[in-house]
Amino acid sequence: MRISVPTPMGFGTAPLGNMYRNIPTEEALDTVEAAWQQGIRYFDAAPMYGAGLAEIRLGQALAQHPRDAYALSTKVGRLILDEVEDTTQRDLGEKGGLFKYGLPNKIVYDYTADGTLRAIEASLKRLQTDRLDIVWIHDPARDFHGEAWREVFDVAMNGAAKALTRLREEGVIKAWGLGVNRVEPCEMALEQSDPDGFLIAGRYTLLDHADALRTLMPASAARGLGIVVGGPYNSGILAGGAHYEYQQATPDILARVEALRQVCSEYEVDIRAAALQFSLAHPAVAAVIPGASQPSRIAENLALAAAVIPAGFWQELRKRGLIAQDAPLPQGG
Repeated sequence: MRISVPTPMGFGTAPLGNMYRNIPTEEALDTVEAAWQQGIRYFDAAPMYGAGLAEIRLGQALAQHPRDAYALSTKVGRLILDEVEDTTQRDLGEKGGLFKYGLPNKIVYDYTADGTLRAIEASLKRLQTDRLDIVWIHDPARDFHGEAWREVFDVAMNGAAKALTRLREEGVIKAWGLGVNRVEPCEMALEQSDPDGFLIAGRYTLLDHADALRTLMPASAARGLGIVVGGPYNSGILAGGAHYEYQQATPDILARVEALRQVCSEYEVDIRAAALQFSLAHPAVAAVIPGASQPSRIAENLALAAAVIPAGFWQELRKRGLIAQDAPLPQGG
């Protein structure tokens, strides 16, 4: 697998950028340390998360640990400027207001080769490290760029992708791919370039996986690529929250989640355990990176991933059409 990380359970740092709420620095640092103490050795960040705040906090927390002991990924496609802006008015496509509690630094898009190198240099400083293992091209997709997304994607393929390919060939990074919330740009990247894998958020989950299963997952497995699953709880809706796709869940989504919960209740299965184990079951998946902003969540996630789930539960989900018939099931399912 070309995307290789030390642990199948990783740590997604979007919450450290004050996603949804203003998280005290000490709580953020304690959460990263809790992940470390529980054995997690893969951490993923992005400049967008709080306009650099998540990278700063992650770098501060990991500075006390040996760099060779963990894998680190971050993203390119956005630059953080010294200039400030109104955090409530940022253009985050369909994700408006997501990081309104983050730093006020202005965020601009730049998918060129030069912008990619500048983004990496800035991330290294914020992360207090000398190297990155994996670099994802962040969000060259419709949900952030609307009808112009294909033009943005072309810039990313001719700029960021080529720059990252050179860095990989030179041994500066180990791997690169796209970090997106949509399947289509990943499928296009497979045709136009040579990525090592993808970070797809919310698209290979218990609730939403049909599109990814159709082409992306089997193609990735066949080519030996690795998929990192972000947002296995679909922004919280599968973990007792009210958000789906970073916004308030619609009645249709709530009804689908309730149908899943009904089967979970019948089989006495925690829906969070089902969500994590479903995402991990596909052979193309290298890691799952649920986010966390409280130390206690780390141990909970690891326990949920290891919880025993009866085979009949998965078969019942298939019987009721709640998961795809060809979706790989966890061991024993």
